[in-house]
Amino acid sequence: MKERKIRVLIAKPGLDGHDRGAKVIAASLRDAGMEVIYAGLRQTPEMIVEASLQEDVDVIGLSILSGAHMTIFPRVLELMRENGMDDVLLTGGGIISEEDIQKLEKMGTGKLFGPGTNTNDIVAYIKEWCEKNRRAVEKEEVDS
Repeated sequence: MKERKIRVLIAKPGLDGHDRGAKVIAASLRDAGMEVIYAGLRQTPEMIVEASLQEDVDVIGLSILSGAHMTIFPRVLELMRENGMDDVLLTGGGIISEEDIQKLEKMGTGKLFGPGTNTNDIVAYIKEWCEKNRRAVEKEEVDS
């Protein structure tokens, strides 16, 4: 049985129009063998979660440079919980202070990345998270 590729949705929420970094990450994930859906600019949390549900993704990656991360990440988390997406990783990056990163991770986001992060670190993190969490989901399905 061929293992399904990791499916990642990359989105730029809010009014931030700078998407070069998000496109670099998307290309790096694709080069690493993942299936990447690029949702594009000016996405609302509702649009992001809806697209993630439709695409049956394993990971949602948000790129936020606008400073709205303390509004957008919690709203996406809330919508994910409302839609039973407990098995989907919410990660991302941008211009986020270490203090805010800690707060967001306590709320339930995965690891968040700042400018200059090596794309190999992001690829490794996503692969490791999916490997660990997919096994748990597959085990639950077998046990039930």
